[in-house]
Formats: sequence, C-alpha cells, structure tokens
Amino acid sequence: MSDAKPNVTLHHVQYGRSFRVLWLLEEIGLERFGGLEIVEHRIGTKEMRESDLGRISPAVRIPAIQIDGLEMSESGAIVQYMVETYAPELGRAPGDPERPAYLQWIHYAETQASLVEQLNLMMVFLRPPAKPSPIVVKLNVARLRQTLQGIEDRLGEREWLLPSGFSAADVMMGFNLFAVPYYVHMDAFPRVAAYKARIEAREANRRAVAREGPQRFYDKDFYPVPEA
Repeated sequence: MSDAKPNVTLHHVQYGRSFRVLWLLEEIGLERFGGLEIVEHRIGTKEMRESDLGRISPAVRIPAIQIDGLEMSESGAIVQYMVETYAPELGRAPGDPERPAYLQWIHYAETQASLVEQLNLMMVFLRPPAKPSPIVVKLNVARLRQTLQGIEDRLGEREWLLPSGFSAADVMMGFNLFAVPYYVHMDAFPRVAAYKARIEAREANRRAVAREGPQRFYDKDFYPVPEA
C-alpha cells in the first residue's frame, strides 16, 4: 500500500460554502495531505462557467474538490466524505447514538444556508434599477430568525451542537454564522452568539480565516429589510 499523501485542489470563493471545506482541511491537519492548491473563482462572473469547474461540479458552483483522482462537489457531501476518510473523530459513525442528530444538523445547516443565499442574491447581487421585494426579504429574514431560534433552543448549555463535543456538523453550521449577522441582529440569540464566538476561537478556524483575508463580499455592516 502506498504511503503517499493525497494532493488536494479546492475550487473556492472567498467566504462561500467552500469555506467549510477549507476550515475542515485545517481541522484535519494540512500535514496529512501532500499539498493544497486553492483555485479562486469570482462569483457573479462568466469566469466560473468558462472555467473547468463545470466538469467537476454539475451545477457549476463551489465548492468542488479534487483529491488525487477523486472529484466531488456539494459541501455537505465533501465534508461527510472527508470526515469518514481522514478524520472519523469529527463524525458520528452508523450505530453511534448521536448519528441521527449529527446528520440532521449537517442538513439543517444547508436549510439555513439557502436562506442566507437568497438574501445575498436580493440584497448584495441585485443591482439598480432592480429592487428587492420588501415582502420577500422580510419573509426570508423571518425564516432565518426561526432557524437561529431552533439552534438557540437546542444548544442549551452545550458548547457544540452534539452533547459529546465538536464535530463536522459545527463546521457546516459555522460557515452560516459568519453571514447571518449581516441580516439578523444577534442580541436575541445569546447562546448562538456565544457558540459563534467559540467557533471563531478555534485555531483551525483562525487559520482558515487568515487564509481568506478581509471579506470582500458585503459592503455594509448590516442590511435592513428595504422599505416598501
């Protein structure tokens, strides 16, 4: 059996869903891989469609990853595969009593991320003379608040989503909590705010953030619901 370490190429947009994979790689430990190449893409341009990304990602979206001869897309699938292959301690295996909750939180993170994505499209990407619908924005903000309330209620006094400790479910969720405060004030969710602070304090997360640099996506600190 070869002892060669796999080389990783990550197709990435700064602070997009691919951040989950970048952070997970840091949690696993980059020393376990032969090398990491990050291919930066510019969201909202033709570059993504005209690049090689579509060969790897059927939806021509990030993240997409190449691990030697393996190619995958979809952040949840990549996170689950990488955990099962390289860091089982960050997952919960079949038969583990926490397995159902682990899977649920991974997919809950995508429910929440889809709301953030809709708000990003309406409030950041939609340019004049087009205007976002105040009713639709208000509805999506309300739904986003509800997803936060769900986390707030279930966290209780726990530090992480699962009682036994940190897992890849926190990696999936942590990406969302970077963006959520641009649309929802966090004062009503003190447990989530504390959870977010614990995520940001993790050394692996700090290393991933350092790789990203200052965010270039949002041009405001907060985006209120537009007036009708």
